[in-house]
Amino acid sequence: MRHQLSFDCEGAALAASLDDAPGGTGLLIVSGGNEIRSGAHRGMAMLAQRVAAAGHPVFRFDRRGIGDSEGENRGFEGSGPDIAAAIAAFRQAAPHVTRVVAFGNCDAASALLLHQPLALDALILANPWTYEGPDEDGSDKSALPPASAIRARYLSRLKNPSSLLRLLKGEIDLRKLFRGLSALKQAPRPAMADSLAHRLESAFAELSCPVTILLATGDRTAQAFAESCGRALACSGKEPGTIRVERLDSASHSFAGEDGDWLTARVLAALVV
Repeated sequence: MRHQLSFDCEGAALAASLDDAPGGTGLLIVSGGNEIRSGAHRGMAMLAQRVAAAGHPVFRFDRRGIGDSEGENRGFEGSGPDIAAAIAAFRQAAPHVTRVVAFGNCDAASALLLHQPLALDALILANPWTYEGPDEDGSDKSALPPASAIRARYLSRLKNPSSLLRLLKGEIDLRKLFRGLSALKQAPRPAMADSLAHRLESAFAELSCPVTILLATGDRTAQAFAESCGRALACSGKEPGTIRVERLDSASHSFAGEDGDWLTARVLAALVV
């Protein structure tokens, strides 16, 4: 059964939803961007329903200034108090829960890392956000995607006869093509000490709980993370139970459609002790 409730965060009333289940391990879903707790196309609401049906309570919430919640929207970098308050509210609303695992996609994944330590037993981080400047709701159209994304895009086009035909007909912007190809020759620049990517890598190094990283390999955000936080990914498998990486051959940033089945399966696997 799903319940609607509210809880306090520094004087603001935050709206939340709890999907009841008898299990002792619960899932906290942190929304990314400025999405409300139901998620894009109700994706997070459906994930919550499926996870609860498998026996795990699920708690979702709108951070301050989003959806039905009061207060000022401080973005993902200012959402630490919101997440901490949500964890406490979850434990109070479902006192039988002894373990809380948090899931976040995009900048919600980054928020879960940046605001450690939190009273969490494990993390599930999908397509973590590493870009500087405008977040995923912004429109930084001038920025080139990472070299890995450009490489994958051109390989896909080379395999497509219609793309080759467009090139022969002169229907492809050659300036844009050469700009993209020139980016492939550039070595990845190391992250600056104060950059988001560097701070995320530092947070990975200091984590005291297991983390599962989920990457849609065709997604630009996931590709940027893999390129800028390679050291964290390189640790996968070296210390069992600390960092695990799962990859899906998809370009869906939000794991839409059939990709939702894959996401649900990986989330459920991470909830099992």
